[in-house]
Amino acid sequence: MPRLAVPPATSLPGPLATACLAVALLAASPAAGQFLDTEKVPGAAAARLGDVRTQRYRVGVSVTADGGPCRGIYATLPVPRDWPEQKVRIVEEDVTPLVKTLRYRELAGDVKQLVVEIPELPAGNQARAIVTFELERAAILPPQDTSDLRPPEKPDRALRAHLGPSAFIESRDPKIVRLAKEVTDGLEGWKKVEAIYDTVRDKVEYRNGELKGARRALVDGWGDCEELTCLFIAMCRAEGIPARTVWVEGHCYPEFYLVDGSGAGHWYPCQAAGTRAFGGMPDQLPILQKGDTFRDPDRPNKPLRYVSEFLKGASVVKGSEPAGQPRVTWIREGA
Repeated sequence: MPRLAVPPATSLPGPLATACLAVALLAASPAAGQFLDTEKVPGAAAARLGDVRTQRYRVGVSVTADGGPCRGIYATLPVPRDWPEQKVRIVEEDVTPLVKTLRYRELAGDVKQLVVEIPELPAGNQARAIVTFELERAAILPPQDTSDLRPPEKPDRALRAHLGPSAFIESRDPKIVRLAKEVTDGLEGWKKVEAIYDTVRDKVEYRNGELKGARRALVDGWGDCEELTCLFIAMCRAEGIPARTVWVEGHCYPEFYLVDGSGAGHWYPCQAAGTRAFGGMPDQLPILQKGDTFRDPDRPNKPLRYVSEFLKGASVVKGSEPAGQPRVTWIREGA
């Protein structure tokens, strides 16, 4: 059977909305005085959780067989999952009869996926699977005491994944390594990371454009929120500080990891592009995934910086009938 001519999977990365912050906020209602699992991050050195915003978010896929029948359609797409600052609950699953399977799976690297299987899709028919989530997303406040924070001396395997170079995060590039060493000379812990943060914002002007990564952003002196995030992460990693990308709806920002005097480790966010926010995060957009090097079993030979939507299948050919082609619509929106 010939392969379907599947439209390319969409993904969050790429040129994002102006300033990466001018995204339409999802319909939401603030819930003053609510906090999420603060007992998990005790101590004055921990990031604190602030006001919670409750919002609904729809994720899914719709497929129509145009021109003929299709068979064996299989789709995956990332969905929100729980984080210390985000709690997720499924409130509705809109699934049509032609969808045989709707399930969820976790990927190593902090990603949750929705998996949809449609064995047979007759010509002209549509199948859809759309899940509505309710999210409680807390703002993050900076820690009260940063005096004894430091990089981990013996990072475990999970942290080591956030210490090396990855796509567009060239943490071993000589210019990046040299700059990181120069601006952090004589500094330790929190002050070292803050010097990196201020340097990135000083060296790279925000300007929307094609994805080009940390090295090019530093050379060119401009980039969008992805470039600012990549350069901050690269410089942190060059100094032995674990750092990773946080992908939210329409935007991304970095997190860095430090250990307090008791040996407890904490992730701290910062706003690389936009209004200055270091060690905290006022934005309450849905978190989709965290990290920048992922492995998807459906794309085994392709490391991913972001786990995007994926679809495969086959058309059915009967004599002289034309082969069917899928018309695919990915759904990702506020509810």
